[in-house]
Amino acid sequence: MRFMMLMIPGGYADAAPDVMPSAEAVEGMMKYNHGLKKAGVLLALDGLHPPSAGARVSYKGGKPVVVDGPFAEVKEVLGGYWVIDVRSRDEAIEWARRCPAGENDVIEIRQVFEMSEFPEDVQKVAEGFDELKG
Repeated sequence: MRFMMLMIPGGYADAAPDVMPSAEAVEGMMKYNHGLKKAGVLLALDGLHPPSAGARVSYKGGKPVVVDGPFAEVKEVLGGYWVIDVRSRDEAIEWARRCPAGENDVIEIRQVFEMSEFPEDVQKVAEGFDELKG
């Protein structure tokens, strides 16, 4: 089962575009990431620049509208993610519990859809797009 663990760092919504983690924080996270890889469960991971360096595209009236960050009234934002392949939701939770996250950080765990979970008609439509499989 694949799960995405979404890092929601406390205070990241208001972070400056050039903010960087400390060497100590990076060292702890790299050790954690190495543990995921060594256990054979890590499929992907990335850290994300803060929202102040990003943009959002919304679709008001069917037309795309672009707004540059920072974004008003945002409480939680993604700072990074891991994609892991484990046997169960409980195992994914256990991996998240081991993360050297800060006191105000949150990790949200979400299972990734597998094509086999969808109804047959949806699977049929998706078969024509096999080149998108990673």
